[in-house]
Amino acid sequence: MEVSVTVPVQTKNTMAVGETDRVPVQPGNRQERIENMANIISDETIEYVGILAKLELSDEEKEAAKQDMGRMLDYIDKLNELDTTGVEPMSHVFPVTNVFREDVVTNGDERDKILLNAPEQKDGAFKVPKTVE
Repeated sequence: MEVSVTVPVQTKNTMAVGETDRVPVQPGNRQERIENMANIISDETIEYVGILAKLELSDEEKEAAKQDMGRMLDYIDKLNELDTTGVEPMSHVFPVTNVFREDVVTNGDERDKILLNAPEQKDGAFKVPKTVE
């Protein structure tokens, strides 16, 4: 089964080809806004997401998914209201610094000391029995 869906995407002041404008959130109680957002999400979108996630959803689960997506979009709208001018983007909450040390040789050339542990040695290397014929 092949499903083709145009998913509504909200961008800042611009719309890409194939995108649809979402209905602005009207003043009212939170449940009304969630229901409005859930009405914007189509059954085809839920089907498409189900296919991508390899899920078989019942009608009740599809309705619950529409409500959940509506709540997510409502939360994103709430976050978009924040003024983030002058805020630097970050990849981590805490400052992260390189915890690795410099790759510096500290023990030097101690081949002679190491070869003292060898049961047999030849030409400055461990001598081992032949393993391949």
